[in-house]
Amino acid sequence: MSNEEIEKPDLEQDNINDSEENVQPEVEQSTEKLLEDARSKADEHWNELLLARADLENMRRRHARDLESAHKHALDKFVNELLPICDSLELGLSAANGEEATLETVREGMEMTLKMLLSNIGKLGLEQVNPEGQAFDPELHQAVSMQPSEGIEANQVITVMQKGYSFNGRLLRPAMVVVSQ
Repeated sequence: MSNEEIEKPDLEQDNINDSEENVQPEVEQSTEKLLEDARSKADEHWNELLLARADLENMRRRHARDLESAHKHALDKFVNELLPICDSLELGLSAANGEEATLETVREGMEMTLKMLLSNIGKLGLEQVNPEGQAFDPELHQAVSMQPSEGIEANQVITVMQKGYSFNGRLLRPAMVVVSQ
């Protein structure tokens, strides 16, 4: 090998070293910038996570408070509908204790109070099931007994022993009836 060939690789080596020195700061700066960007994104995502957790916790508290309020005040409307009936019953009792009270006036007062009660609870969706004279329906009525009767078709309600009630279309209590045979 000649001197030139030997020197030539050294020159190339020097050039490589020089270029590496120039590239290394660029790579370090690029890596540092990427690291800073990653840290800022991580911080941003962490803050978003904390905000989402806080929002979720606030929503849970609000729903718990709303549910507690709903349970506490669920019957407000119902109770308000019953208050006039209580007043009417109190008036009826005081009238019945009076000197001029008669059985007829007490009966009229009770009938009016019952009508008021049925009207007020009817506004809330409660309906009375009174099947007297209708055909027996096992979905709405409970037969207590069967009685042979002339002039009445079989499976007709003869007597209602206890009226039934339905609430918003759902049967709460079937009417207890006597059915013809």
